[in-house]
Amino acid sequence: MSGRNALIFLILLALFVFSVCAIIYPMFGREEIHLGLDLKGGLHLVYQADMSNVEAGQETSVIEGVIAVIQNRINPLGVTEPNIERMGADQIVVELPGASVTDIQKERIGRTALLEFREQVTENDEEKWVPATAKVNGQEKALTSSYFKTNTYVTRDNLGRILLVFEWNEEGSKLSEAITTRLIDKPLGIFEGDEPLRGDDGQPIAPIVRAVITTSGQIEGLSLKEATELSKQLNAGRLPVPLELVYEENVSPVVGADFVSLSLKAGLIGVILVMLFMTAYYRLSGFLANLALIFYGALSMAIFKLIPVTLTLAGIGGFVVSIGMAVDANVLIFERMKEELRAGRTLGAAIDAGFSRAWTAIRDSNITTFIACIILYIVGSNIAAGAPVKGFALTLFIGVAVSMFTAIIVTRTLLRLFVGGFLANKTSLFSPYVGKGK
Repeated sequence: MSGRNALIFLILLALFVFSVCAIIYPMFGREEIHLGLDLKGGLHLVYQADMSNVEAGQETSVIEGVIAVIQNRINPLGVTEPNIERMGADQIVVELPGASVTDIQKERIGRTALLEFREQVTENDEEKWVPATAKVNGQEKALTSSYFKTNTYVTRDNLGRILLVFEWNEEGSKLSEAITTRLIDKPLGIFEGDEPLRGDDGQPIAPIVRAVITTSGQIEGLSLKEATELSKQLNAGRLPVPLELVYEENVSPVVGADFVSLSLKAGLIGVILVMLFMTAYYRLSGFLANLALIFYGALSMAIFKLIPVTLTLAGIGGFVVSIGMAVDANVLIFERMKEELRAGRTLGAAIDAGFSRAWTAIRDSNITTFIACIILYIVGSNIAAGAPVKGFALTLFIGVAVSMFTAIIVTRTLLRLFVGGFLANKTSLFSPYVGKGK
């Protein structure tokens, strides 16, 4: 065994140990492999962004801003590793594996998160709420939560009542001072969109202004849960454009759990049968290919966990297909080696020639698979129910890429361990079984 091959072998061994550790233990903040909605259950939501008032050329930055705000908003829901991404030009896909989210929370994800302060006026003997405004620097402006600092929090007063405490920025402080000075002993309504913010008792929140408010204020009457979610939502930021929930799918985890159990059994049986065939037919070469296949499985699963890849039913299907392609690459190599050994070449020469001649076929077949995966991923990114298509494409792409690495590097390195050894002269161990008398 040459020094270079020994070094490569040690590097591969270290990579294998790292992959196994990454699967078993938490690493880089990844606790476990993520299961998709169809395996774990949860919600698949699609929101439509209203881009009618967005300037041309700003669409991408606006959508990125929407995704960032939604990511922050979902954290209070207790959802671990949600999948949030753009679909098409103006839609956002939100996947919440394992989540149980109420209708109010689903609607709140897409709210603009803007509290409006309104005052009561009488028009034609009818009382109505209108935006509370004041002039600041010569401009008439409405008082809203857009002037909040991102440090709102929830506390209790001496009587145990829930308080949502907020602080104004400099401009908001001036607005609040002018408006509350005018509204002493009058109600100041708080609205979220066109609906009044309601307390724990279901009544609209419209506190009577008792003093001039300049730097900070508080909202009382909310339940602890509502106040906590609203506080975190306000701190997460305001959506730059309105969103509308246009597609919703609730996925039950029961079918997924059954499928995981069955697929594990079927996959294990299939892999064992493949390994038995490879060892029986390709002998020592087949056994080494099986070791490379184990390396392939460990490395692939480690990549799935660390990226992370959310495994769905379709994703598992893509991974299984890539296993077959990993074995197929070894078969091409071993058949080329067989021809070289029959021509009288030494084991080392047969290994080099077999890999170099099989490489073009492996490369071309895998490139066509990569192209198909990219097309499937793009298609899946532009349809509302495209998550399974994307999952299949992504796991197949990763699996095929890893299979190329294991077939060309790992199997070759393992085979070259025997070059120069006492088994190198027994070429029959490295050739396919042809039966007795043949």
